[in-house]
Amino acid sequence: MTLLLNDEQRLLRDSARDFLATRSPVAALRALRDRGDERGYDPQLWHEIAELGWPAAVLPEAYGGLGVGYKGLGAVFEQIGRTLAATPLLPTVVLGGGLLAEAGSTALRDFWLPKIAAGEALFALALEEAPRHDPTQVTLRAWSEAGHWRLDGDKQFVLDGHIADRMIVVARSSGTAGQQAGLSLFLVDPATPGVQIERTSLVDSRNAARVRFSQVQLDGGALIGAPDQAFAVLDAVLDRARACIAAELLGVITEAFERTVAYLKERVQFDVRIGSFQALQHRAARLHVEIELLRSSVAAALEAMDAAGNEAAELVSVAKARASDLSEKALNEAVQMHGGVGVTDALEIGFFLKRARVLQQTFGDGSYHRDRYARLRGF
Repeated sequence: MTLLLNDEQRLLRDSARDFLATRSPVAALRALRDRGDERGYDPQLWHEIAELGWPAAVLPEAYGGLGVGYKGLGAVFEQIGRTLAATPLLPTVVLGGGLLAEAGSTALRDFWLPKIAAGEALFALALEEAPRHDPTQVTLRAWSEAGHWRLDGDKQFVLDGHIADRMIVVARSSGTAGQQAGLSLFLVDPATPGVQIERTSLVDSRNAARVRFSQVQLDGGALIGAPDQAFAVLDAVLDRARACIAAELLGVITEAFERTVAYLKERVQFDVRIGSFQALQHRAARLHVEIELLRSSVAAALEAMDAAGNEAAELVSVAKARASDLSEKALNEAVQMHGGVGVTDALEIGFFLKRARVLQQTFGDGSYHRDRYARLRGF
């Protein structure tokens, strides 16, 4: 295992860093929030991102993808974390594209994957039904009726659900909540009668949705993969998303840390720079060590995704747990070391804290992934 990027991945990371610093700094997220943008993202920015090839990075080459792999895409997510760019990259490419590539029929793959690779279609995953992440706790019902499928139930925290061209809905076609067996995936047009979407604003100024499915009727072609057997592919694709979120958290934490150290070097109290205080130096040094440990964990998880190794799920849970836990500690420290100004909206450090809090909970926090790691290891 190597923790280094190859030439192609470094090029992708460097181009993402330069592009986002110019086109989507933190001020762009602030502007989206302040004007109450109804989409929650900049379509022109997304078009330019598509031209750079990010949506195609991990899709198969047969569908217009680049096959760069998750280690390359993870480097992009780390740069997204540094500028807090608001893009539909995760729900559309990692979740939507990933599920269609792994479980979709030939017709679905042929139609949708080229559109996703070109940035011409937006997807959302309708999975969560409770405040805490657990992909087995699905009660939204699906049943077959006269050659059609019907869905009935509610979903929440559907990332970018208010702008998606299509949703992939996780439904229970048999069994009870908490069981892995009995889950099925459906491709749903948000304009289908019976689908009600309520946009919700997250604390980090991005968007999600609550979605109500009331006796929604779908044709037989809406089923993705085999009925009752969706959990394995769902969990594998969720692991890719979790690894990308851990990479984004690494970017959030690193940027906040570097901004904090710079502040310690310029802020003067009692006629000396506060960075000269040994107590603050020790706190910063401990954070630096933990950030480097997280960097290694994230690299191992992304590389395991590309290698599809037997320990991929375990490494992803290690990375997501460490990223979630460190994000809470590092952003608390960042705000505290900035003093009173750290909690004001005028300073951008608060934006990093809010993004970190959302990513910390998305698809499992530290407690969820420590428990999952123990179960995967047979404890």
